Amino acid sequence: MMKTIRYIASAFTLFFIWHVVAVIVDRNVLPTPIEAIEQFIHYMSRGLLQHFFISTYRVVVSLCIAFILAVPLGFLMGRNSKVDDYLAPMVYMLYPLPKSVFLPLLVVFFGLGDLPKILLITIIVFFQILVTSRDAAKGVPEEMVLSMKSLNASQWQIYRHVIWPSSLPKILTAVRISLGTAVAVLFLAETFASITGLGYFIMDSMGRQAYSRMFAGIMGMGILGLGMYLITDWIENKYCKWQK
Repeated sequence: MMKTIRYIASAFTLFFIWHVVAVIVDRNVLPTPIEAIEQFIHYMSRGLLQHFFISTYRVVVSLCIAFILAVPLGFLMGRNSKVDDYLAPMVYMLYPLPKSVFLPLLVVFFGLGDLPKILLITIIVFFQILVTSRDAAKGVPEEMVLSMKSLNASQWQIYRHVIWPSSLPKILTAVRISLGTAVAVLFLAETFASITGLGYFIMDSMGRQAYSRMFAGIMGMGILGLGMYLITDWIENKYCKWQK
């Protein structure tokens, strides 16, 4: 209950600051929160909802693919020194690269649909989750692993009952960080050779100088990011109760 109250209070504070700035600026380019909310509701039945679902689909699929690929590989690197010695140099070389520059190449290869956008977000988020999973698995106390081995646990059981639960809180933290990156990359991808998604909706509105419509799209993008963050928070509260 208190957490909900804090979220509501924070929202009112942000809207109040937004309203004050909008009144001071006094230009059409910056509508008040009430005007933006009215436009958001207005455009929900005029294409915005469809763009919202398309963007949500792209982010969710990208995060799921990155998670499924990065976590097992990160665990393997964290618990197997030979694999880590072989793969870590490649990860260190590829991780700092600005992968968003590959968007034009992905569009050339895969067209203007969902696939190039999903691939770009997946590639970027993959490395963030991979590095965190590797470090989390490597940081699991050896005593916990030895205790399982003393009970004749298989390698799979060790990963399932020791490595996975011990690493999950840090992995979910990485997912939270990745959410911000994923939404930012999504906006970039949808403004480049695209006719669908919230990014396209926002830039199309700006081109038309329909600034209230543009802010409706920005609010949609904010709701998308907040919703994904709250879902991640719910997953942590449900599956990591032991750490509280």
